[in-house]
Amino acid sequence: MSSSLDRLKALSGKLEEKLNVKESLFDDDFAEQHAIATNVIEKNPNLQSESGVIAEDKENRSYNMQRLTMLFNELKINEKCSKFDDIFSYKAMNLAGIGLKDDDFGEVRDGKYIQIIAISYESDGDSEKKKAKNISLGYFGKGNELNISKKHSIIEFILRWRYEKGFQNLDNYKHLLEKLETASKATSANN
Repeated sequence: MSSSLDRLKALSGKLEEKLNVKESLFDDDFAEQHAIATNVIEKNPNLQSESGVIAEDKENRSYNMQRLTMLFNELKINEKCSKFDDIFSYKAMNLAGIGLKDDDFGEVRDGKYIQIIAISYESDGDSEKKKAKNISLGYFGKGNELNISKKHSIIEFILRWRYEKGFQNLDNYKHLLEKLETASKATSANN
């Protein structure tokens, strides 16, 4: 996770240099979305500790959420998903038309259209099976016509969403392990 975090930080630094984001983007709508994002972080009891590692994670997550919120508005994803918190209800998020693997990272695929696709799972009628549903959160036209700044913002949004989603999954596993530990202690006390 550390190397992924380092790569994300490096990418973020490069993107910020290229984008040169202006303070004027922080309008009232952004302030409201930022407040929501901050509440998501503050609700996590694991981040309340003052230990160095957890405090550092909180700082990283806080910055990540700030950037994610800004990109949510900048890329007009708020037009397809009106509430910022709702983007975390999706199980996965992919990018069509631009490579995200190490060997093709950031490369626009020839003749492809650029699109952010969120994936959710819904019940498949009466059966217990769940069916994957793709939802377009943003369509940005032909890849060869996309300016470099917009491309970087799109990639950054996907990476930051995945970064936060990864933390949320870790929080869930920590919670389940704590539950298991409590149950084990209760069983040991009864025996």
